[in-house]
Amino acid sequence: MPDYSVKTVQTKAFQDQRPGTSGLRKRVPVFKQEHYTENFVQSILSSIPGGPEKSTLVVGGDGRYYSPEVIQKIVQIAAGNGVSKLIIGRDGIFSTPAVSHEIRARKATGGILLTASHNPGGPNADFGIKYNMDNGGPAPESVTEAIFEFSKTIKEYKLVELPEVDLSKLGSSKSGPLEIEVIDAIKPYVAFLKEIFDFDAIKSYVHSPEVSVLFDGLSGVTGPYARDIFVNELGLPESSIQNCEPSPDFNGGHPDPNLTYAHSLVQVVEEKKITFGAASDGDGDRNMIYGAGAFVTPSDSVAIIADWADCIPYFKKGGVKGLARSMPTSTALDRVAKAKGVEHFEVPTGWKFFGNLMDAGRLSICGEESFGTGSDHVREKDGLWAIVAWLNILASAHDKGIKGIKGLLLDHYKKYGRTFFSRYDYEEVDSDAAAKVIKELESAFASSDFVGSSLSATSSSTSFKVAETGNFTYTDPIDKSVSKNQGLYVTFEDGSRFVVRLSGTGSQGATIRLYVEKYSKDEAEYERDTQEGLKPLIEVALKTSKLVEHTGRKEPTVIT
Repeated sequence: MPDYSVKTVQTKAFQDQRPGTSGLRKRVPVFKQEHYTENFVQSILSSIPGGPEKSTLVVGGDGRYYSPEVIQKIVQIAAGNGVSKLIIGRDGIFSTPAVSHEIRARKATGGILLTASHNPGGPNADFGIKYNMDNGGPAPESVTEAIFEFSKTIKEYKLVELPEVDLSKLGSSKSGPLEIEVIDAIKPYVAFLKEIFDFDAIKSYVHSPEVSVLFDGLSGVTGPYARDIFVNELGLPESSIQNCEPSPDFNGGHPDPNLTYAHSLVQVVEEKKITFGAASDGDGDRNMIYGAGAFVTPSDSVAIIADWADCIPYFKKGGVKGLARSMPTSTALDRVAKAKGVEHFEVPTGWKFFGNLMDAGRLSICGEESFGTGSDHVREKDGLWAIVAWLNILASAHDKGIKGIKGLLLDHYKKYGRTFFSRYDYEEVDSDAAAKVIKELESAFASSDFVGSSLSATSSSTSFKVAETGNFTYTDPIDKSVSKNQGLYVTFEDGSRFVVRLSGTGSQGATIRLYVEKYSKDEAEYERDTQEGLKPLIEVALKTSKLVEHTGRKEPTVIT
């Protein structure tokens, strides 16, 4: 009879395991260090509120390189810590929003997600582990700090040496003291989307003679979900989806759905004049909406979804309780909220801040400019939810004579005005150089004559008068927690603004994000190119921060 006794393994602590906004992200060779992954998994289990004993955890991820091996480690350490049951997606494949849904539907204790989201995968690329709570959302700072504190002093971890679990075989089984249930992670989530949206209306719309559809999975986790939605449920041909086989290295690509990295979608949409194109990222929580000649910024996307929410059965039945956006996201959503008389919030970057508002019944629809959009149906941003929401809205708009993505955008601008918005990403910048950019702005803000001064663009006569500056601080209206240093901003008298912040989603160096925004009610500008419309403001932002001088980067890595 096998010996399933608990084994205690002596270890050494690592000092670099502080989880960021979306868990711990490092390069694969870092996670492969002896004890490194085991330490962090033990730190998670030891920090679960109420303890790991008799808990039920949902486990899975985006299928990136090193995921299968880590799942087997989680099984053994979970068994060593008295976990009662693991619910694992078949082959370890489980989109982030689907994990959130499964935690909530099963009333599970929480979930361990293996993903680095939109970051590249492969033997020398990124890996990530994060913990989600019983509400299905990312762990709050109180828990991530507890995980970090535990990781700094850990001396041992516990495991049960078990045979490898066959992750391809559906069903329940016992693995030592642990119950393992391997599930089809696609069907329950797609069934849930069918409860939220009007699939009959969507099906009618996508089969209209003038409508064509293309979804690009970027070789990430959403491929199997998209095939079930677009091919099986909506009856579209296999040619309506591409790059829908999950790959450990995302087929050598960068699974980030933006105009730079989703070029495989943009190229085909333009060549074939596709009416509706969409892409999702590595773990399925981000989205991009793009039709021939019409790109939807994430800021406009969440505003339009909020404006048309009453055509979606979920909101038609339950109403819209509130709207929210991350601070760097454009103010387009605010104008919809004011027009509809709905409460709205501005929160720091990080989906967990939306979760508190949702759990309190004060938030229904929200979004981040980093291609994340979602609602209170789960506690994560949800790429496929946003894509199907757009199809539901386009079907409704089509019935009202508004044609396609471009028609919907122009209709929105005529109602609310246009918010020109763009983000410049400078990836893997030297950390010291990035810190100098922040200090440059802080020094400018400290000057007594900065507010009220006029900042001029070098290539034109345009100037902007400074109305307000600051470093965004958020007091959570639910738990009263305070989050400081969430992004430096300069707001001008005409309503334009720029924001600079350091991102916590990378695994190496620093990523500087520069956000620029300009509002216009001039209809002559509604079809203007975004970058052209923002050029003077971008010049002012770069000049004020001395970003090029401090980093040596004359061009951003990505413009969205």
